[in-house]
Amino acid sequence: MHHLGATRSSLKADHLLQTPDTFIRTPLPGASGLQFIVHVAPQLGARFTQMTAEFESNGTLGPTPAQRFLFLIEGELELTVAGETHLVCPGGFAYLPPGEEHTVRALSAARAALIEKPYEPEEGAPEPEMVIGTESSISALPLMGDDALRVRSLMPDGPAYDFAVNTMTYDPGAALSMVEIHIMEHGLLMLEGGGIYRLGDAWYPVEAGDFIWMAPYCPQWFGALGKRPAKYLIYKNWRRHPLGVAVQP
Repeated sequence: MHHLGATRSSLKADHLLQTPDTFIRTPLPGASGLQFIVHVAPQLGARFTQMTAEFESNGTLGPTPAQRFLFLIEGELELTVAGETHLVCPGGFAYLPPGEEHTVRALSAARAALIEKPYEPEEGAPEPEMVIGTESSISALPLMGDDALRVRSLMPDGPAYDFAVNTMTYDPGAALSMVEIHIMEHGLLMLEGGGIYRLGDAWYPVEAGDFIWMAPYCPQWFGALGKRPAKYLIYKNWRRHPLGVAVQP
């Protein structure tokens, strides 16, 4: 049914809210038996790409020259890397450093979040290493002392890594304690529940399945609404000088 062009999706100079009714699927090179929803890419001004990959059973995804982070939302995947095969179930994730040869095969219909970013080397920093894990095995820490807002860090934190990926879970009624304005950009995929997001000077109702891109310095705030927790997967660039140069101590 058509709704005369109505949608919650919105594109502004410093943010994008993309809702499932506006998703467009496309094939991409290096993959067979799956389609991609490209949520954000350099064409919009982002310095990374975030996609949802929708696998058919036995669909395969090949390597990329960029760094890749994969988070499985539903289904089962088989990740083969460095001569070993790993089963990835919902909530499982993997970080593949740039140039790491790997293949991903779907054991059933599956859906995964993919984040890809050109690597920014840092003088004197070690090389990034592959990470494979599950969200449930990572301790949830309160944000700024608020037990109703919990963060799980899925990426290691250190000079080898130039981005971070977290899940954030809000109890009903929980909210960020401040409006944030900062140099990092974000890609955010709502996984569960919903609430209200302030982006720039606008307030949006958001729910599971929505995607948000926030440009650097976009004012941002979130509060959870409803009777169940709200949860999202969020990316940010991290640990690199704004001028793109290493600063010696």
